[in-house]
Amino acid sequence: MNGVAVAQFGVKPLNFTLRGSIFLTKIHARTRSAVSGVRGWAGSLAMPTTSPISNTPVTPRRTYTDADIIRRIDACPKLASLQSINRALAGLVNSESSYNSQIAEIIRRDPSLTARLLRMVNSVYFGLTAKVNNIEEAVFYLGLRQIRELSMATPVIEEMEKINRSPLRLPWKELWKHSIGAAIMTREILATTTLLIDDDTDYIIGLLHNVGKVVMASAFPEEFGKIVDGNFKNIAEVCTLERELIGWDHARIGGYYLQRHQLSAEITDAVYYHNEPETAPNHSFYAAAVQVADHLVRYAGIPGGFEKVAPIADDAWLELPGWKILYGTGEKETRLARAALSNSVQRLPTVLSGLV
Repeated sequence: MNGVAVAQFGVKPLNFTLRGSIFLTKIHARTRSAVSGVRGWAGSLAMPTTSPISNTPVTPRRTYTDADIIRRIDACPKLASLQSINRALAGLVNSESSYNSQIAEIIRRDPSLTARLLRMVNSVYFGLTAKVNNIEEAVFYLGLRQIRELSMATPVIEEMEKINRSPLRLPWKELWKHSIGAAIMTREILATTTLLIDDDTDYIIGLLHNVGKVVMASAFPEEFGKIVDGNFKNIAEVCTLERELIGWDHARIGGYYLQRHQLSAEITDAVYYHNEPETAPNHSFYAAAVQVADHLVRYAGIPGGFEKVAPIADDAWLELPGWKILYGTGEKETRLARAALSNSVQRLPTVLSGLV
């Protein structure tokens, strides 16, 4: 299976010492050479009789061939924000000579980003005694890192809402809250490891890990409606039903959809394998971090958005393959990592109340 996956993605080993001031807007240029033609990659998907994410044979109930699935996904609009997120703002927040007034002026051009910025700074998380209505003040309180995260999340969320053509009435706000929460926690998790990341890949993979659900709702509304109506013990059961009804699960659909955008192998692999990071041929650290982040966000009381999955039990994430990939099985490493992430999980609902 690893050979098939490598052929599909054209991935290369992760450079654990790579450094640079690469922002999301540069991802397209950084990875053009690492990604093969989309059609060539898609063509290799038509052959297997099993999902690349699972060795479970495709059931007779499957309705669509790989070619049918690819055709439907290709019909979904691309997200322009994935290749050009607020270029002017990106340049400023990464510049040592940036001034709050300059950043504020660019933010004013985007009403959605302005509203989200002010809502966050006035949330209970910051505990300010006086309400902030001035963007310069908001920039001062939030800091450049959180502004950069907002500048990434806002356009992606808005565009994902637009590509949805499903007649289903879905709790989109819950999906966005979970996605941003997963982005925050993925960054927090990877910060506790030895992996060196100087761009925003850690935030992006968490933000986009469930993009396959959005595409699925648009491309396969009838089947997705059955999934939304179900009750599941865990995410594995959700993926099983997705593969039975459609042929691919949301992780595979999301990985392929992002591959069409020619995003880096680190991002597409993380999304593709986030439910089973132990099967990732490359970049398993990224996939593992997303798996753990997804569980921690659910544990914090922020569901995945659509399907009804049983609550996460205390410390259930310690048994995940992703946790073992990141921290091993040693008692000391587990204790330190758990302590480091505990505060982040506890304050997450408050942080998100000001974002979504």
